[in-house]
Amino acid sequence: MSTQPPPPPPAVLGTPWTDSATRVALLGSGELGKEIAIALTRLGVEVTAIDRYEGAPAQQVAHNALTVDMSDPGALTAAIRSCGAAVVVPEIEALATDALVALEEAGDVRVVPTARAARLTMDREGIRRLAAEELGLPTSPYVFASSPAELEAGARRVGFPCVVKPVMSSSGHGQSVLRGPEDLETAWRYAALDGRVDRGRIIVEGFVRFDVEITLLTVRWRDPRTGETATSFCEPIGHRQEDGDYVESWQPQALEPAALERARAAAAAVTGALGGWGVFGVELFVRGGQVLFSEVSPRPHDTGLVTLASQRLSEFELHARALLGLPVDTSLRSPAASAVIRSPLAGDPGAGVRFEGVAEALAVPGADLRLFGKPVARPGRRLGVAVAQADDVATARERARAAAGAVGVR
Repeated sequence: MSTQPPPPPPAVLGTPWTDSATRVALLGSGELGKEIAIALTRLGVEVTAIDRYEGAPAQQVAHNALTVDMSDPGALTAAIRSCGAAVVVPEIEALATDALVALEEAGDVRVVPTARAARLTMDREGIRRLAAEELGLPTSPYVFASSPAELEAGARRVGFPCVVKPVMSSSGHGQSVLRGPEDLETAWRYAALDGRVDRGRIIVEGFVRFDVEITLLTVRWRDPRTGETATSFCEPIGHRQEDGDYVESWQPQALEPAALERARAAAAAVTGALGGWGVFGVELFVRGGQVLFSEVSPRPHDTGLVTLASQRLSEFELHARALLGLPVDTSLRSPAASAVIRSPLAGDPGAGVRFEGVAEALAVPGADLRLFGKPVARPGRRLGVAVAQADDVATARERARAAAGAVGVR
């Protein structure tokens, strides 16, 4: 368990581009990073958005932008130092986390939530072993494999069907379902080619038949009344995936009282072990009163985009407040849902992405859009999201799907 308390929050918040500035380096500048940057800038924080390609969404709204190979320890360290950041906020997994550990240990920066959390959760092996083997949380059966032969043995051990994932990936990259031995070769090759980073190692998970898969956004923050770290929970978020990537989410997802209690206990245990302040996206499988731990992200979660419509403070505003040592409020404002807008085609890198049907989408009652500003379209790439409020979840889901469906990409 992590016992070291986070450092005290800044006594004051400064002004960007001045000597008083409170400076944050954002590592990864996708759609989630963009919303984090917006939330931080509203609090007067100077944000430097760093990514591996120019024109990433968060770079379009941050005060400063840098483009570097973030898997290169030297390049990442130099970028962080060059922007003068006191706080580093990872938004993606594919980072040179050893560099973050070194910077934090030297006292140069504070990594959110901690450098250890960033390193431990960058691959599924570290976090699964923490959850299942150290904390004793219930999980699906699993085996790690470093070769096609080990994959075959692992698949037979957990049984078919099973799920194969690279130890380091996100948004369904490199993930596949094995129905039988005939799928083994394809699954191994896909995990190597489509994962975020090919580390030659995968996890084989037993297939879980669940009632619902939820994200329980869990916030660790400084309670100003006591000065101690507190843990708060947002209402559960239900979501639906296709090929391992989320396509819609909704909040609240109703759970049996016993399941909700177990979900919160599991989330508190794993986030407490990781330590630090900020939002954690804890993914859980729920079947009746049974709860199985799946994964945790030490940052806002893509399924949590629904909170842009559902909560008084979105997950991004909660993350900004928590990492700065400020009070949070996880209260629900309205039932709401999100639906993803994905590209059906590959775009011309020089032409950018064009959206049609925006007026029709915004005419849907209670609906809003976030168009991410990604410069290049690829088949299936997430380019935007529709969010919608309603008096009940079912209506909100209908509205979000209608709004997303009205938007055309070309």
